[in-house]
Amino acid sequence: MKGKTALVTGAAGGIGASVARALGEQGVRVAAVDRDADRLRETARELTADGHDILPFPADVTSAAEVDTLVDTVERELGPLDHLVNAAGVLRLGRVDALTDEDWTATFGVNTLGVFLMSRAVATRMTGRNRGAIVTVASNAATTPRVEMAAYSASKAAAAMFTKCLGLEVARHGIRCNVVAPGSTDTPMLRAMWHDETGPEKTVRGSLDAYRLGIPLEKVARPADVADAVVFLLSDQAAQITLHTLTVDGGATLGT
Repeated sequence: MKGKTALVTGAAGGIGASVARALGEQGVRVAAVDRDADRLRETARELTADGHDILPFPADVTSAAEVDTLVDTVERELGPLDHLVNAAGVLRLGRVDALTDEDWTATFGVNTLGVFLMSRAVATRMTGRNRGAIVTVASNAATTPRVEMAAYSASKAAAAMFTKCLGLEVARHGIRCNVVAPGSTDTPMLRAMWHDETGPEKTVRGSLDAYRLGIPLEKVARPADVADAVVFLLSDQAAQITLHTLTVDGGATLGT
């Protein structure tokens, strides 16, 4: 992968930042994208200080105009994109009767519309070069119902299926499109769901009231665990893999 160029959304922290680091370790030049400009620049500084080629590009993935400008800028400054990782995501918790219109719109805006806009912009350019790989970071909640996660689960399911439909359309151009579906991962998003120091233990143990089975491997994933799966699917080691979902959840959804 050395010498290739990737664009990673949601790169200011969590899984996105870990993906940017993992790609940097492979010698990939990374355009790191996030709407939180301050955090993004700080993350890029940290990764650059560690010897990785990471450049920050603040942008809102829910804006078609910003996305098109962003991709043009990245390709002009860094060269043709070989890889795209859709890792930007938001979580709005709440039972359906408590979800607001804004909760639903904001969730689908980032998790689904953002994936569509970014993938369309990048894939259009990749098809002219007959090469490329795209990975969307979805969730195991895309295939397993979760209490208080209707908006999140539905948005991730839509993003996952969109990615596979795109993959079917661009396969003849040598472009592969895959999905990584994390389970509980130690990120700010997950930590925001914990109310005290027992949060990790409860996550591993599961909750009968919420129909959660827990995690058979008895550990919460690290962002690096998810990043390793993303890098694999982007790499030539996965040259014959497309339209696939790789679940990284320690067995929480029993392989479904």
